[in-house]
Amino acid sequence: MTVADDDPAPAWYARRGGLLADWWTLLHPPYTVWHLSYVVLGGCLTDAVDLRVLALTVAAFALAMGVGAHALDELHGRPLGTAIPAVVLWSAAGLSVLAAVTLGGWLAVTQAPWLWPLVATGPVLVAAYNLELFGGRLHTDLGFAASWGAFPVVTGYVAQAPPLEPLGVVSLAGVTTAALLLSLAQRALSTPARRLRRHSPSLSTSERSRALRPLEQALRALTWAHPLLALGLLLSRATPWA
Repeated sequence: MTVADDDPAPAWYARRGGLLADWWTLLHPPYTVWHLSYVVLGGCLTDAVDLRVLALTVAAFALAMGVGAHALDELHGRPLGTAIPAVVLWSAAGLSVLAAVTLGGWLAVTQAPWLWPLVATGPVLVAAYNLELFGGRLHTDLGFAASWGAFPVVTGYVAQAPPLEPLGVVSLAGVTTAALLLSLAQRALSTPARRLRRHSPSLSTSERSRALRPLEQALRALTWAHPLLALGLLLSRATPWA
């Protein structure tokens, strides 16, 4: 079912007005870029960043998470109210996840054999979280934080095939935990905001706006902060300043 014109938008970044607007809304660009930043942060924990490998790792996550996971999520109850046909969503999900696995497998063969367990885990996370498989046990705040916060950091790091050193492992554990906690904070803000937008018909427009303002101001700031942090770290690691 599509969203009626007089209903509040399902998200602060949502657009209406045709196919392109539906796809923009489906792909959640601010949140997708936020979580792709975790891949970059993980990759930049190594001494020498291989930009080609990092770009392919980010591309794999953009396909699996940005397209595949969001397409499956929309299939499960149409929370965004897009008019994208179900067959298109299924096709987009399947093809994007397949492409992501192909990229991950190629990196595992050519770069980092330790990627294989992560390549196998990725599609399971996409399907289990977004289709609420296994009784929805993974479809929780912690499941979200582990799947789209911690997992990208670990994958970005492992894809660089760094030497196994104590300091590197400690650094990885710290950044992985930080991504997990930041993703939990995201859910603490986005869940009530989503409920206000989608499930509060008794509120007037002004009442809803007042309630949403602090939540969505924080979310907007964080969607800028994470990519900028990742970009700054990437430039410090990958650019020969001297």
